[in-house]
Amino acid sequence: MNQTLKEKIKEALTSVLPITLIVLLLSITITPLPAGTMMMFITGAGLLIVGMGFFSLGTDVAMLPIGDGIGAEITKSRKLSVMLPIGFFIGAVVTIAEPDLTVLANQVPAISNPVLILTVAAGVGLFLIVAILRTVFRIPLSWMLVGFYILVFLLAFLAPRDFVAVAFDSGGVTTGPITVPFIMALGIGMASIRSDEGSREDSFGLVALCSIGPILAVLLLGIFYNPSTANYTPAEVPDVFTTADMASQFAGGFPTYLKEVAVALVPILIFSLIFQLISRRFRKRQIIKISVGGVYTFIGLVLFLTGVNVGFMPAGHYIGQELAVSSYKWLLIPLGMIIGYFIVAAEPAVHVLNKQVEEISDGAIPQKSMQLCLSIGVAVSIGLAMLRILTGLSIFWLLIPGYALSIGLTFFVPKIFTGIAFDSGGVASGPMTATFLLPFAMGACESLGGDILTDAFGIVAMVAMTPLITIQLLGLVYKFQQKKAARQPALPAAEEEIIDL
Repeated sequence: MNQTLKEKIKEALTSVLPITLIVLLLSITITPLPAGTMMMFITGAGLLIVGMGFFSLGTDVAMLPIGDGIGAEITKSRKLSVMLPIGFFIGAVVTIAEPDLTVLANQVPAISNPVLILTVAAGVGLFLIVAILRTVFRIPLSWMLVGFYILVFLLAFLAPRDFVAVAFDSGGVTTGPITVPFIMALGIGMASIRSDEGSREDSFGLVALCSIGPILAVLLLGIFYNPSTANYTPAEVPDVFTTADMASQFAGGFPTYLKEVAVALVPILIFSLIFQLISRRFRKRQIIKISVGGVYTFIGLVLFLTGVNVGFMPAGHYIGQELAVSSYKWLLIPLGMIIGYFIVAAEPAVHVLNKQVEEISDGAIPQKSMQLCLSIGVAVSIGLAMLRILTGLSIFWLLIPGYALSIGLTFFVPKIFTGIAFDSGGVASGPMTATFLLPFAMGACESLGGDILTDAFGIVAMVAMTPLITIQLLGLVYKFQQKKAARQPALPAAEEEIIDL
């Protein structure tokens, strides 16, 4: 396991190094960072790398087997009276546990944190029930997406203007490093006991539907709760002058995120223990391995969240702020695209998705192709988000045609790509988006005198939308390649032997 951990940390280093180098380059050229902020960023990057390594290994040996096992067992029961309450409970618990949601809730103080978090959790729980029903009754994902997104946009026009971007952002941040591995594994476990033709395609799509629930829930909250304004809390860049100041910032952050991760994981572990006592699915050796994996997951998330929240958030806010007041404000778009291209590789849940996709597709959809499409999608989304900040363009002008194109493509691409694409949208908008890109956008918007709630918020929604298009375009390429291969005449047996050699 030690060798595997080293490999995971090496992968994390490869993922985090590009964004670290970009920030270092910006700090010595266009947007010089205060020395203290720079030290915090570099320390945060180190914690990020080690944390991602531990988290990735822990997910492989603990979270995925637990989710897969629960999914398979509840589906075996064939009783909706068992499956649906368990589905709601799992969806709500893992959502309340999601650190990204707390980050967003802290920045919208007009609604108390418990109200916003419980509203979003209820949305995820209800839509996990919807996702289970889809798998059981084999309902096409495309038609469900059409119906629910029509409802989303109808409610968006009725909700207060300040709530729209926050609502769409809540759908993105909900599917983070805790939610994604568990819910994806749940879907794979549920589909694994089916032997029909569509079981592979139905392995994906749970995250996609669970991303819709929070949007609807927050829009309804805005309509009925109806506070005078959504408000926001700007990110603060702490004054750090010495290494002692920096150490105190991280020392203050560790207990906070230690508590957050404990609150997040303990309910999942208790539920898993009850599941094991009832089902006896795992043997003693597997239980020991899962327990060790749980410890790795815990350590990884604490290090990761401390690194991004304490080290990355101030740097993102400061860079966005300084770039917007400089004479190079037009660079917000290309620099935002470059940052978006590389930062998605540092999202821990992205690695989980890419690996699962390669395994379920038997290598037909390689991790490199997935990563490239996600990077291109996020780059485009950040470019569009920066364009909104510079021009004040309404988010509807981007979301409506974007989702119309995304849903239109679902009727032309292989079904498995639809589930993967809509899952990937939620996966791409994780903690790196909430703690670096959102503060980056808020800093730029503040400096330009824009409306934070309508112009800066919504960046998570954009990050969640564009991969839906790029991954499905990959599906079209895959479909054309299959047709082309089918049209080619088979090689004579002798030639096949030569190729094999």
